[in-house]
Amino acid sequence: MSRPLVAIVGRPNVGKSMLFNRLVGQRLSIVEDTPGVTRDRLYAECEWCGRKFDMVDTGGIEPSTDSEILLFMREQAQIAIDAATVIVLVTDLRTGVTAADEDVSRMLLRSGKPVVLAVNKADSTGATDVGVYEFYSLGLGDPIPVSAVHGHGTGDLLDQCLKYFPPEDEEEEEDDSIKVAVIGKPNVGKSSLINHILGQKRVIVSNMAGTTRDAVDTAFENKHGKYVFIDTAGIRRKSKVDERVEKFSVMRAQMAIERADVCLILIDAREGVTEQDTKIAGLAHEAGKASIIIVNKWDLIEKETGTMEKMRKRIMNDLSFMSYAPILFISALTGQRTDRIFELINFVNDQSSMRITTGMLNNVLADAQVRVQPPTDKGKRLKIYYMTQTGIKPPNFVIFCNSKELFHFSYQRYIENQIRAVFGLEGTPVNIVIRQKGDKE
Repeated sequence: MSRPLVAIVGRPNVGKSMLFNRLVGQRLSIVEDTPGVTRDRLYAECEWCGRKFDMVDTGGIEPSTDSEILLFMREQAQIAIDAATVIVLVTDLRTGVTAADEDVSRMLLRSGKPVVLAVNKADSTGATDVGVYEFYSLGLGDPIPVSAVHGHGTGDLLDQCLKYFPPEDEEEEEDDSIKVAVIGKPNVGKSSLINHILGQKRVIVSNMAGTTRDAVDTAFENKHGKYVFIDTAGIRRKSKVDERVEKFSVMRAQMAIERADVCLILIDAREGVTEQDTKIAGLAHEAGKASIIIVNKWDLIEKETGTMEKMRKRIMNDLSFMSYAPILFISALTGQRTDRIFELINFVNDQSSMRITTGMLNNVLADAQVRVQPPTDKGKRLKIYYMTQTGIKPPNFVIFCNSKELFHFSYQRYIENQIRAVFGLEGTPVNIVIRQKGDKE
């Protein structure tokens, strides 16, 4: 049985994201005093009184609006409402009941879902502010005064939500999902790809660059396995990051990479590898993540004999530090080759998780030294004693030798290539640490 889902909804700028952050105990939602900052739904796992559940923050609902992005936000909020076990309607004590609050409350009553009414910005302690009683007019039961800033009333709010949860399932399923971060510069089709995979409008798709600002998690299961897709804000060049909100988004994308098992690096087929693509791929490489290079919008390229192979060579040349990453040419719009993505995700995740015995590693190491003698300097020769694996995701190896200085980078690269030649390790970086005799562990 899936965990209960609590959806936080309300009109823009009532403090939904700040309340969400307070309840989940992390700064997951971007908090900025600007209406419309939270555009997509954002999920987090929570626990209260020993009960685990999911919470979703939504974009503000504007019941009547002509703005394209606000209509998108309303649609996203509606999807969250449809999936929710309990809905928390957040209102603002300082502004009182507005016409928009009344419209949203009618929309929630029509949903037939349990609704808990939170009156935010009740920051003073002591007697209840008389302004709270005005919110009874919404017809949603007892309003609960809360302060997202100070945390007042949040326990009462969660207690009320728990009353609507179904009986707890005794079985706790272990999460064996592969976490996949979809990264790339703005407008390369990240959201379109996830929407195509999921078969629903899970992430806002718009031709306005920078539409997805938060990293958004979506659980998904098919015949290939269980996955959690993390759609990230497009990472812009530093010179273009002039808004504080955009800076948060870049940071969030980097955090998404850290949380992921596998990164899908999207590149626009029409533009090829740009300087910004190189930097984004570098983030995944430096974080040690298994990666797949996805060339999107391949349907828009005029083809002739060898077009794909020429593009593949250009990408491998431009991203030479990621020569281990497989390259897949797709169209998120038409679905061309998107079915191969899951096979590649499973493959590179397995490669990144590979464990190799010390005995097998040292056989490869001995063979490599016979083929190419270790370097010497001023009559002193590098002696390699043994090699062992110390970790996975990515595979980490330690080589013990008589002198770090003699272990030239080029010979280290040669050893890595020999390991890859024997064991594969496709789609994943490899970390090799050199230790000399006498080094402290």
